Amino acid sequence: MSPRVLSTMNATSAPMNYEDLSLDMRFNDGHVVSIVTYSVLLIVSAIGNITVLALLLRRRGNAARTRINTMLIHLAIADLLVTFLMMPLEIGWSVTVSWKGGDVMCRIMSFFRVFGLYLSSFILICISVDRYHAVLRPLQMIDIDRRGRFMIAGSWICSALCSAPQMVVFHVQTHPHVRWYEQCVTFNTFPTCTHELTYSLFGMVVMYLFPLIVIIYTYTSILAEMYRRSKDTTTDRIRRSSLGFLGRARVRTLKMTIIIVLVFFICWTPYYVMSLWYWIDRVTAKKVDLRIQRGLFIFACTNSCMNPIVYGAFNIRKGHKDVLASQKIANRSSKDSANEMADRVSLHRSSPRSSGRLPVQTEINLVPAGKSTPSRSRAL
Repeated sequence: MSPRVLSTMNATSAPMNYEDLSLDMRFNDGHVVSIVTYSVLLIVSAIGNITVLALLLRRRGNAARTRINTMLIHLAIADLLVTFLMMPLEIGWSVTVSWKGGDVMCRIMSFFRVFGLYLSSFILICISVDRYHAVLRPLQMIDIDRRGRFMIAGSWICSALCSAPQMVVFHVQTHPHVRWYEQCVTFNTFPTCTHELTYSLFGMVVMYLFPLIVIIYTYTSILAEMYRRSKDTTTDRIRRSSLGFLGRARVRTLKMTIIIVLVFFICWTPYYVMSLWYWIDRVTAKKVDLRIQRGLFIFACTNSCMNPIVYGAFNIRKGHKDVLASQKIANRSSKDSANEMADRVSLHRSSPRSSGRLPVQTEINLVPAGKSTPSRSRAL
């Protein structure tokens, strides 16, 4: 649940004058921090994800464009949905404090507010499952590209289905004491607190807990298999090394995807711990500073900025290694060429072709025993 909704629910009553409204219902320093932070995140995320998307699309007609690249494209699109739909909404909402968009826009933006987050989580599941099959079940990789397309399509469909209830539960509610103050909230939607808790837990399980379980299982299995193969004592040399049986490209991709899911875990865990605390013990959770609540949600949103940074770091590192390798090969080639040229010069100086005639010793050795060559002997 958004910290904005939490703060609005904390206000049980309010006076008529704006100056007497509770702090969370007025523009304050916390809103300034939110505006600045979201603006920075928007710029960084937009530049990073657009750059990654352009680089991946450039490989479209290249054999290097694999399933993992396709999934990274959709991950970048999901992050861009968060960047251009959710972040501007948070900025505008922090400026106005109350909701100014009307009931229809409240429902639509509530849908898109979580759609990109769901999609990002589901794409991470697709990446994890794809890496799992690539390492542990390589013989089942037949028609894997088609399976990958189905997983991506399923991610989009599931994201839409999971986000659709937002358009029902969120609506514009007028404050009972301040008639001009409206907010986009879930008040009076659920018949009981149990129903509201069930809906909130559903969002947490689908967006965070289920992806986390799948990710932990798949990558734990992958790492266990790599360790087992690295300790294998069979005669197959390839199976002795975890790097050998995967190949350098796959190992680099595996490391990159592991870091991406670690970033997902680090960014979202604090926010959901706070949310779970609120759902279990609302009285004590309300005592937490509102700035901390907002800060945890903002920190979770940094996940959209971190994915392109991770991708860029790995590819810049790879590009740097490629440049060093090319320079090493070029230096080696230059050295070999210089040695070859020196050998040719030395050979040219000692070769019979360096003079217009054969050396005497060479000519004598070429004459068969017991025979003479008057014409050649005159030339000597």
